Amino acid sequence: MLGIIDYGMGNLFSVSKALERLGVDYFVSEDKDELAAADALILPGVGSFKDAMERLHETGLSLMIQEYRKPLLGICLGMQLLFEQSEENGLTKGLGILPGEVIRFSGEKDGKPYKVPHMGWNRLRFMNRSPIIRETEEDFVYFVHSYYVNTEEREVVIASSNYDVEVPAVVGKGNVYGMQFHPEKSSSLGMRLLRNFTQLTKERTIQP
Repeated sequence: MLGIIDYGMGNLFSVSKALERLGVDYFVSEDKDELAAADALILPGVGSFKDAMERLHETGLSLMIQEYRKPLLGICLGMQLLFEQSEENGLTKGLGILPGEVIRFSGEKDGKPYKVPHMGWNRLRFMNRSPIIRETEEDFVYFVHSYYVNTEEREVVIASSNYDVEVPAVVGKGNVYGMQFHPEKSSSLGMRLLRNFTQLTKERTIQP
C-alpha cells in the first residue's frame, strides 16, 4: 500500500483524490514507523522550504525519508526538499537525497523581466529514459512555484520545461523521483505519470 506523508504542509486532498481515481490503495499518516512500512511513499508539499524542513525534523520524518529504500515521489515543494539545500529564507539544508540546490527565479533575462511565480500550464520536454516516463509525446502540465532546482548532474533531470530558464520538471535517481508540477492537477499526462509511479512496486522495477 502507498503512504502519503502528512507533515502539515502538503495538499493531501488533491493527491488523495487523484490516487482514488487511479484505484490505488493508500493511507495518509504522520507516523514514521507506519510510513516506513509502506510499499511506496509520496511527499507532497506547499509553502516554505525552511518551514517544511523544520516540520520534518521535528517529527523524525526526515531521517525516515532519507533511509527509505522503496519508491519515493516528491511533488512540488516535496520535490525540492529532496535536494541538498535551498536559498529560500536564507540557506536551508534539504534532505540531500538528490544533488543540487533550489534557487529563486531571477525574474529577468537579457534585461527583460518575466513573471514570478511560474504559474500555469507549460510543456514537458523529456530528456532521459526512466521507468516513470513511458510516454514519448510532449504535453502540458500545471506549475505553481517561485523557486526551481539547479543541478549539475544532468542525468537526474528526466524532463524539463522552459520558463526563460530550464526548469527541471521531473527528476529521478534510483528509487527517488520528483515532479515540480502538480500531476494531480495536470490532466491526462499528469495522471499517467502518477500512475506510472504507482506501478513501480508492482512491476518490481525498483533500482538498488
